[in-house]
Amino acid sequence: MMTIYPACFYKEKNGYTVIFPDLNGLATCGNTLTEAMDMAIDCMAGYVYDEQEEGHPLPDASELNEIDPLEYGKKQLPDLEFQECFVNYVSVDVNDYARRHFEKTVKKTLTIPAWLNRQAIRYGINCSKVLKKALIAELKEIRNN
Repeated sequence: MMTIYPACFYKEKNGYTVIFPDLNGLATCGNTLTEAMDMAIDCMAGYVYDEQEEGHPLPDASELNEIDPLEYGKKQLPDLEFQECFVNYVSVDVNDYARRHFEKTVKKTLTIPAWLNRQAIRYGINCSKVLKKALIAELKEIRNN
């Protein structure tokens, strides 16, 4: 699913600040324009992915001509000293990005008593699967409190 939102890019003395007006002022930055765009893609993908995971609806994207980056910057970031600004669409396939960046597995080393390990092996218990289920349950409990 391709997701597209406009972003305001502000060139500062030492890089760029990027803000998404439609996404609650979501912001990121980069030292170069290329890095700022890469960071904007990552930032937007993470935000959209989290919103979808939580079941929150996403706002409609504004048209480029509906956003005045100069006015927005002065209003939202009065202390930001930028040299120039522009608005541009940022797009990302959130599902593909999530598969490549957010959902990949990582190896964790853990310690359990030897007797527990023997019993797990005896009964064919997949420790990684059990740990994953337990962590998900724990996170759900934390979020609900």
